[in-house]
Amino acid sequence: MKAMIVNKIGDFGLSLGIVLIFYVFSTFDFSIIFNATPAFLNEKFIFLGFNLDKITVISLLLFVGAVGKSAQIGLHT
Repeated sequence: MKAMIVNKIGDFGLSLGIVLIFYVFSTFDFSIIFNATPAFLNEKFIFLGFNLDKITVISLLLFVGAVGKSAQIGLHT
C-alpha cells in the first residue's frame, strides 16, 4: 500500500510538471523549450500567496516525479 501511495505522489508531481511546462512554454517541443528557457529565468508567478520562480517550480516537480517513480531517497518504502 505504501509503494502505491509513493508511486501516486510521483505521478502527481510529474503530471503537474508537464502541465506547467505547457502552461509556460505553450509547447512540448524540447528544442523550443531549451532555447526559450533563458528568457524565463527571472519570471515568477504567485501561487497561494508565494512568489515562485517558474523554472524552479517546473524543475522541482519533475524531480519529485522522477524520485517517486524510481523510489529514491525521500519517496522510498
